[in-house]
Amino acid sequence: MAIQRRSFLTRLGLGIGALVTASFDTASNTIKKNMEIFNPILDIQPMGFQWETIDPFLFCVHHEDYFPKGNAEMGPSASLAGRHLGDDFIIKDGFRMYHGKKVPGFPGHPHRGFETITIVRHGLVDHADSMGAAGRYGNGDVQWMTAGKGVQHSEMFPLLREDKENPLELFQIWLNLPSMKKMSEPHFSMFWSENIPKISLENKEKKKSLVEIIAGNFGKTQSLNPPPNSWASNKDHEVAIWNVIMENGASIQLPKASEGTNRMLYFYEGQDISIAGVKVDSYKSIRLRTNEEIEIFATSENCKFLVLQGKPIGETVIQYGPFVMNTKEEIQQAFNDYHETQYGGWPWPRYDQVHDRTKGRFAKFANGKIEEPIG
Repeated sequence: MAIQRRSFLTRLGLGIGALVTASFDTASNTIKKNMEIFNPILDIQPMGFQWETIDPFLFCVHHEDYFPKGNAEMGPSASLAGRHLGDDFIIKDGFRMYHGKKVPGFPGHPHRGFETITIVRHGLVDHADSMGAAGRYGNGDVQWMTAGKGVQHSEMFPLLREDKENPLELFQIWLNLPSMKKMSEPHFSMFWSENIPKISLENKEKKKSLVEIIAGNFGKTQSLNPPPNSWASNKDHEVAIWNVIMENGASIQLPKASEGTNRMLYFYEGQDISIAGVKVDSYKSIRLRTNEEIEIFATSENCKFLVLQGKPIGETVIQYGPFVMNTKEEIQQAFNDYHETQYGGWPWPRYDQVHDRTKGRFAKFANGKIEEPIG
């Protein structure tokens, strides 16, 4: 009986131990699960020249060049020796020529099947395209172009100032088009800096943040209207593009979005920020959850980050260079159409088209309408 009793107690002890272990395991799993639920950070990655994006976005690049004084042709007043002109993407003397040979930038090239959103923080861009549209924009302006069924355009960086340097900083973002809109008519819109909604926020420590709303809404403040065939034109898709500038000690809350919405934050300037207690240092991309508000603290001076958000299109993406379609056959057709039609040809005297040095910021649309910023 004693043996049986000891056996029983041993089994009972083992049972209790197993029960306690199971309880601890359950509690641990619960805590882990809760941490996973409430931790807004899904991933952190270092950023290079081209930034990793997620559906519905295809591409994002940060151009930052310290161009010297300009010459008579609006190119660099500096030696271009030692550069691989026409394909110059390695920084030398603080700048790159990209595909330009005299003026830095991107001479005429085709696109089909998506949109380009060009946010120019500093400097100027000269636009020309196969629809006959043109423009000069920069210093806070945004150009939103729907390539649709096909367009050629050039994006040159004229160095207008001959007496001092011509720094340039811009973001170019590629936003996909759904299959039903890929063959829509090309279109471009100008968002002048003076018209882009901006909100200033102040926390209890009186530290300020500025939010520039290029797409979507931030709280009750709504952006300008995107082009009509854009994925962003439907508010249900929750597309947002925000540029945020924070002083040291400032804090803001990113609003929540629907479950399944994708959100990437690109911390491109400043020493570090804190997201839900996690310190993130400069030039990192952070993939974030969207099902709750997220508080972000600037723990250094002059912190800047870009946010790209949207519901995924969820379609197969086949990309070949400047063409983004849904099947290989559509990509082949894009090539065939370009070789046959040149997407409308090139109505300008040069593929690296720049406008008169004396012109200010302007937009000339395909219908002949000319628009200039007010202010």
